[in-house]
Amino acid sequence: MKSKISNALSDFFFEYETPRQVLVRNRRVGVVCRLIQLGVLAYIIGWVFIYEKGYQTSDTAVSSVFSKMKGVGYTNVSGNEMVWDVADYVFPSQGDSSFVVMTNYIITEGQKMGKCPELEGKCSSDGDCEGGSLKRQMTGVCVNATKTCEVLTWCPVENDHNIPDPPLLMSAENYTLFIKNSVTFPLFGVTRSNLVEGINYAYIKTCLYHPTDSPLCPIFKLGDIVKLSGFNFKKIAKEGGAIGIVVDWTCNLDVAVKHCKPKYEFHGLYGNPDETDKARASMGYNFRYAKHYMEDKVQKRTLLKVFGIRIDIIVQSLARKFDIIPTLTAIGSGVGIFGVATVVCDLVLLYLLPKREFYKNMKFKYTDTQTQNILYLQHDSKLLGLDTSVYYTLEANARQVQGTDQSKDPDSEAGSIETAMTK
Repeated sequence: MKSKISNALSDFFFEYETPRQVLVRNRRVGVVCRLIQLGVLAYIIGWVFIYEKGYQTSDTAVSSVFSKMKGVGYTNVSGNEMVWDVADYVFPSQGDSSFVVMTNYIITEGQKMGKCPELEGKCSSDGDCEGGSLKRQMTGVCVNATKTCEVLTWCPVENDHNIPDPPLLMSAENYTLFIKNSVTFPLFGVTRSNLVEGINYAYIKTCLYHPTDSPLCPIFKLGDIVKLSGFNFKKIAKEGGAIGIVVDWTCNLDVAVKHCKPKYEFHGLYGNPDETDKARASMGYNFRYAKHYMEDKVQKRTLLKVFGIRIDIIVQSLARKFDIIPTLTAIGSGVGIFGVATVVCDLVLLYLLPKREFYKNMKFKYTDTQTQNILYLQHDSKLLGLDTSVYYTLEANARQVQGTDQSKDPDSEAGSIETAMTK
């Protein structure tokens, strides 16, 4: 028992099995095999390693964005001159990554809480103006002068039907935007800022972003932002819209860190009146805000309906660096894909070529019960002590039966059966 266990362990640890291989000399199959292998090799080198950088590990950044607008606007509406600074036309004013720059507005001054007629809606009697769960601000009075219902609200009622054209703050085209962005790649311990090497205080005071001349300048002219996003400033300034500024950090950290620099991209999101998308329910971007004050102990407000350009600063990041684990994974998967050539060529050999039966006989080793019976007969004759002539007579009869069955198969390997004789 001990010897059997030791022999089994010896066979397991000190023997190696290799699959049987058949060398086929066929030009068509050989060309197909090499073409598939070349395709797999091109995929591994071109796509996995060069394009997808399969030998690198990747990380995304933790980002922070600070923005600041500068510029002064001027309006003259019906002889009322006004100067608008950053505190007046930027919402919110804290320097967020998403903010609105006012370019047009409708102002309603001197509003106070009271009763006044609506602008829209028709009524013929007080019964048409009865208040309800959805019209609780109505007083139930139909004003004969306007034929509209009286409501309890801030009076006079805002009239926003006529949007100023051209926009009142066309001077906003010359406003400038300063973007300060810092990113950290935690996996690699790398921190970068868009104020990269060479961008100092003196440079910032004089530079202005240009896609080719000054691609790293962090100061942008609002008119240039709108133009680079594909919009027309006058059209988007009238009713407002939204623009996305993408700060792209795509870095290869296998080279010096100083080469990790941002790229700026501009995308018009919505607000172009020339768009033909009829599915949209509204155009532009607008909101309302009010400035409250006291006059003769009466609370009043100035209401503004603001049309503006919404700026969304979006940070997009991806850093890569060499790592042995993804490299070995990519190589291993590529080697496995090489097996596709073997599978395809086997299918061609065994099922498509005219000599497929011949190739089947070369590739596979067949066994049958007659051959096994001969081996069993030889073994039993030794055990029973039969005469040698009796053994050969039985073996000849078995071979004769086997030969008769295989004579019908021209590709038979009857002559290749090897019988082990024990001396």
